[in-house]
Amino acid sequence: MDSKFTTLVRIVLGVILMVFGSNKFLHFIPMSPPIGSAGDFLNVLGASGYFFPVLGFVELCIGAMLVFKRGVPFGIIVLAPISLNILLYHAFFDVPGLWIAAVVLAFNVILIYKYWKLYRPLFH
Repeated sequence: MDSKFTTLVRIVLGVILMVFGSNKFLHFIPMSPPIGSAGDFLNVLGASGYFFPVLGFVELCIGAMLVFKRGVPFGIIVLAPISLNILLYHAFFDVPGLWIAAVVLAFNVILIYKYWKLYRPLFH
């Protein structure tokens, strides 16, 4: 059984992912366009036409897995490279958003640690 702490971490992370994932479709959180190399990077990703919709869909799915506690071990493993890339983007391009990226990565690491016994066979 989950402790209250890991349940809270799982639900908060799930809600964060569902909010930011759905924002990629509905655009309800106003964001100023990034300038400089951050803007160039995001413009190239957006110009592909598929990247942000797919990322939003994956974030929504993982968020729902975490909130409704279905497939949590799979969801947090899929989220690991996404959360790392979110952190690296904010570390190199958009430092003011670094705190939320650090929270997402920290919550992901906490949940991976919680479910580590399920991942151990992958490393033997």
